[in-house]
Amino acid sequence: MEPSTASSAAPEDGSPAERASLRAVLAQRDFRRYAAARFLATVTWQMLGVAVGWQVYDLTRDPLALGLVGLAQFLPFLALVLPGGQAADRFDRRAVLALAYATEVLAVGVLFAFTLSGSRATWPVFVAMALVGAGRAFWMPTGQAMVVNLVPPSLFPRAAAFNATLFQLAIIAGPALGGLLYAAGESRAGAGAAWVYATALALLAVVIAQLMRVRPVRPPRSTAPHSWHELSAGLRFVSSRKPVLGAISLDLFAVLFGGATALLPMFAADILHVGPEGLGLLRTAPGIGAAVTAVLLARRPISRHAGRWMFGGVAVFGAATVVFGASNSFWLSFIALLCVGAGDMVSVFVRHLLVQLETPDAIRGRVSSVSAMFIGASNELGEFESGLTASWWGPVPAVVAGGLACLGVVAVYLRLFPQLRRLDRFPDQIGRAHV
Repeated sequence: MEPSTASSAAPEDGSPAERASLRAVLAQRDFRRYAAARFLATVTWQMLGVAVGWQVYDLTRDPLALGLVGLAQFLPFLALVLPGGQAADRFDRRAVLALAYATEVLAVGVLFAFTLSGSRATWPVFVAMALVGAGRAFWMPTGQAMVVNLVPPSLFPRAAAFNATLFQLAIIAGPALGGLLYAAGESRAGAGAAWVYATALALLAVVIAQLMRVRPVRPPRSTAPHSWHELSAGLRFVSSRKPVLGAISLDLFAVLFGGATALLPMFAADILHVGPEGLGLLRTAPGIGAAVTAVLLARRPISRHAGRWMFGGVAVFGAATVVFGASNSFWLSFIALLCVGAGDMVSVFVRHLLVQLETPDAIRGRVSSVSAMFIGASNELGEFESGLTASWWGPVPAVVAGGLACLGVVAVYLRLFPQLRRLDRFPDQIGRAHV
């Protein structure tokens, strides 16, 4: 069923109504605490991305090893993400998040111990990344399902845009901080990764403490027995809503083919000839582009032609990926990655609002787990695909071909999902649809 087209237009840019709604969002104490915890957690993951990528490539000089970092995260994530969504629909979502982040603490502890050991065998890194994937299988759907419980329904679009802005600011700060810490640690103690991992452990401790200050968020009580039918409710719901299915699967295939993040250490070291600080800047660039776009969306959310905006965002993502892959100039590569982040932010914004506004709260965790499964597949499996194709063809042909494939996906989906192409306004009531 196509979403309702009844929705009010966004307030004028900078209007009193807009400023009042943002103040109302920030007045929600539990949302503020959750948003702060999520910001610090995202900073942590971005720092780890720089440190793990540079460390593994420094040890192996093998693009396939970079791809295996993504695969090690994806396999446990795929196995556990549907149970993770079910947990979000049965238990206190705050507690599920805290336990998932505790698993990430264990993963960072493994990375820290591995670095201090001086070993050159990379298998402990893959073990740690598997733990990261297991934790993500629970915190990703739970976090997506939880925001709508922390603010009044009328404030949710603003809260989602504000949350996206914080997320992108973390994506800017995290890689830069990770690169600087890595470089400083290398110059002073010869153990840059250890500095990053120690900082990550401290940040995660703050994240868990902040989450425990959020009020319990318990979904509607379910009396249904545990079964595959209940576990797969999210899959059935998504498959029955063609715009939702089109939105999350478009993101899957676009990022699966067009993602170049896994190869950034290789581009930084061998093509652009910059160190870990340069890698940090390259990883920051998509976040800057996405953050600027998120700020614009927070001030003036998309209210019309949502489907066209989503297709346009993915097309920009693919075209900018082609430019990045063909560039041998650091600053041109940086600008291309800015555009990658901007295009991705538009598609993420549309997808997130469409999924959350269309889904009843009783199954929001399971639907979010399906969305998370698609996102995880696009990110981690996309990293493996990038590493594998780079080991066959080299990094430049692999990235350029991936960007062109992303544009091909857009062309196919324009015909395959006309409901998404024609989508104008978002649903006007949270949880309007029924299973």
